[in-house]
Amino acid sequence: MLQVGDKLPEFKAVNQDGEQVSSKDFAGKKLAVFFYPKASTPGCTAEACNLSDNYEALTRAGYSILGVSADSVKRQKNFSEKYGFPYDLIADESRDIIEKFGVWQKKKFMGREYMGIVRATFLFDENGICTRVIDKVKTKDHAAQILE
Repeated sequence: MLQVGDKLPEFKAVNQDGEQVSSKDFAGKKLAVFFYPKASTPGCTAEACNLSDNYEALTRAGYSILGVSADSVKRQKNFSEKYGFPYDLIADESRDIIEKFGVWQKKKFMGREYMGIVRATFLFDENGICTRVIDKVKTKDHAAQILE
């Protein structure tokens, strides 16, 4: 998993509207990249809505917000439109970004082991350097964790 001091990995991907988003788009900006397992599930919805509800405070603190999961563009679009998210959701179906950040890991649920996305958020400064990794995400209070 990416760690504090690591550089923002270079990536190009497609957002919920099918538009290209690149790591270069965030040059000179603070960035919060949050990874979530699956669009429209309860925990992911709570997290994404909490960030949306606190979007003004996050942008006042200088952050651009980017959500990433392995969902399709269509699923990301439905998720974004249903809740009116003011930030982009990346459809990383190839898991290119997910793997670069190291969040594709072995998980356990009800005694079953499988590979999946670990819920985590990475904060980057204006120079593209990771300043913080939040790996114990509180889905209902995530914006407060970012703003700490």
